Amino acid sequence: MNLNTETKTPFMYNMILYTAGFILFLEWLYPVKDLTDTSSLIVFILYTAFCFFITLTQINWWLSYILKGAGLLYILNGLYFQEAFFSRPWLYHLFSEVSLNIAALVSQEWYNLTPMFRSLLFLLLIWLMSYLIYYWFVAMNRIFLFVLLTFVYIAVLDTFTVFIADAAIVRIFVISFIALGVASLSREMNRESIRFLWMKKTSIWMFPLIGVVLLSTVVGYAAPKLEPQWPDPVPFLKSTAEGAGSQDGGTGIRKVGYGEDDTHLGGSFIQDETPVFTVRTEEEQYWRIETKDVYTGKGWINSHEPEYINQDPQSISLNTFDESVETEEMSAQLELTGNVQIPKVIYPYGIDKMRYKEKTELLLDKYSEELVTKFNGNELNLDSYNLTFQSPIFEINSLRNATAEDSEDIIAQYTQLPGNLPDRVGELAREVTAKEENRYDKARAIETYFGQNGFKYNTNNVSVPGENQDYVDQFLFDTKIGYCDNYSTSMVVMLRTLDIPARWVKGFTSGEQLIEDNAEFDIFEVRNSNAHSWVEVYFPGKGWVPFEPTQGFSNLTDFQIDVDNDIDEEDTAVPAMQEQPSEPEEETEEAVESAGSKNGELKLNWWYIGGATGILLLLGWFIYVKRYVIQSFLLGLRLKASKNQKTYQDAYHFLLKQLAHKGHPKEASQTLREYAKRIDRRYNSRTMRLLTISYERILYTKTGDSEEIAKLAQLWKGLIKQIRS
Repeated sequence: MNLNTETKTPFMYNMILYTAGFILFLEWLYPVKDLTDTSSLIVFILYTAFCFFITLTQINWWLSYILKGAGLLYILNGLYFQEAFFSRPWLYHLFSEVSLNIAALVSQEWYNLTPMFRSLLFLLLIWLMSYLIYYWFVAMNRIFLFVLLTFVYIAVLDTFTVFIADAAIVRIFVISFIALGVASLSREMNRESIRFLWMKKTSIWMFPLIGVVLLSTVVGYAAPKLEPQWPDPVPFLKSTAEGAGSQDGGTGIRKVGYGEDDTHLGGSFIQDETPVFTVRTEEEQYWRIETKDVYTGKGWINSHEPEYINQDPQSISLNTFDESVETEEMSAQLELTGNVQIPKVIYPYGIDKMRYKEKTELLLDKYSEELVTKFNGNELNLDSYNLTFQSPIFEINSLRNATAEDSEDIIAQYTQLPGNLPDRVGELAREVTAKEENRYDKARAIETYFGQNGFKYNTNNVSVPGENQDYVDQFLFDTKIGYCDNYSTSMVVMLRTLDIPARWVKGFTSGEQLIEDNAEFDIFEVRNSNAHSWVEVYFPGKGWVPFEPTQGFSNLTDFQIDVDNDIDEEDTAVPAMQEQPSEPEEETEEAVESAGSKNGELKLNWWYIGGATGILLLLGWFIYVKRYVIQSFLLGLRLKASKNQKTYQDAYHFLLKQLAHKGHPKEASQTLREYAKRIDRRYNSRTMRLLTISYERILYTKTGDSEEIAKLAQLWKGLIKQIRS
């Protein structure tokens, strides 16, 4: 009876501690959904629960590896593979992905790592953590450090990111203090040799512990609290980080949204989903605010101070494109939410009429093409307005044939470049457009260049150019990671190195379409996160034509081809890819694979596959051959760190396995002492007998202090060395 009770009670405590470790580890996973583009977090949580359950059962290591590995592959299959699970095409796809990513790792091209490979690494990390937390919480019974790190991790995220940790802090407090109490109780039981006669008596110890923790939590949550006594350090830290980033190429973090100061581009953004306006219209549009024409090497400014021209709201003279361009009349009703103050009119391409309630002046800056409303000389933000616009339809052949000379004013204003622009930017532009003969095809070549050459759309970890760095040069040749400002600015600058007039445009993308029954128009909600920049290229006789170089975004402009002309299908491709901004990684992955196949690198991939497989097999063989050496080393560390009875018993059991592996197994009819005598005769020592006597005494009397176990550990290590030699 006593033996059975003693066997069950430790497992119950182990289960409580390990479950607490599992819940605390989940707190590390929950913020991932808010801070990244991960959309299948529940899959990773389920895999975490699966790994922790397998580890808790303490089944054979080889069976544990098979189960966890099978679960990992099954998840990857569900998320990323279309082929039948474990079929030959599936294996080929898997090995191809792994080989590409190993090549990227070797060449330190971190931005080329595909989503599948990142998920693989994340799942492997979860697998590893299931062992580490078992070791910390159950084997070592030392959990304070992990608890402390969890508090720090959540507090930092709550302070510096959009993640709100109010509930997480309470959960961590409750679970951590219960776990710390159970761990302390378990250590005291082992130290004082406390044994329960019945499992039911455990509640005598557990209920007070849980009650005290819950009472403390409720009191702490409900009690009145003082206002913060120290000033908020976050604004100071953020401003310091941004200042440092602008000087030495670091990264400053800002919130995404429309802003007027573009003199220093770069740095990371925090997504902001604050609604800016809603719009009812026939088709989704890009919403324009202003253009800028002077590139400084760090950002954009305007070449002229605003020169406003009074406009008739019923006949707005904004001549973005020529009258010869075919158009389609459309309308839009725009209503601002009031959450964000933008002192300018937000309008689509081809605006010609505007209706609003307020009695204000409508003014157009002839240089930046921004529209503002003023009352008695002061800017006035409109709450809503109706727009009529002529949506342009550009005919591709006519753009190709637009060979007239640009005016001197256009050339002077829209081909400007800083004098210290690195030469390699122009060299790259000439290389990309070498096969093209007209302005349209050159613009298209540069527009599509970014989707096929390892560039990655990301708003995080985006560098700020250093004092002696050019913003475009850094993006094109050093980082290849950025968002719309990086892509659009780079395309404008590359075009200007070819003496093609181009300018930088700011505004918003179409936003998210809202579902509304029986709606006469499509309804879109545009948020701060939809703030965007793109490119306009000038074509003589046609005007300014929009282009969209940013990966994952669509050029919503209507392009058509004259079907009467015999033109190759490839040359008539409409520059639009209907994807959302949140999906650039898939585009990059396909582009990398496509480029690899076209360049004949698929054959080389087999070298990576063979090398990776060989390394894995060699590593597996080495671990298998040295498994007893590794286990004895780990047990030695445990004996050194935790001089208790349980650790010594595990060490003695391993000693028996080591002896059996060396060809000296214990016979079924032998007692432990008889077996010890045989081993001592074999190795001409008395060590095995001393270890066995101590093991039996510790097993049956539950006595043995740390000093004694430290001496036994030295004897154990010595015998292990003898057995190996």
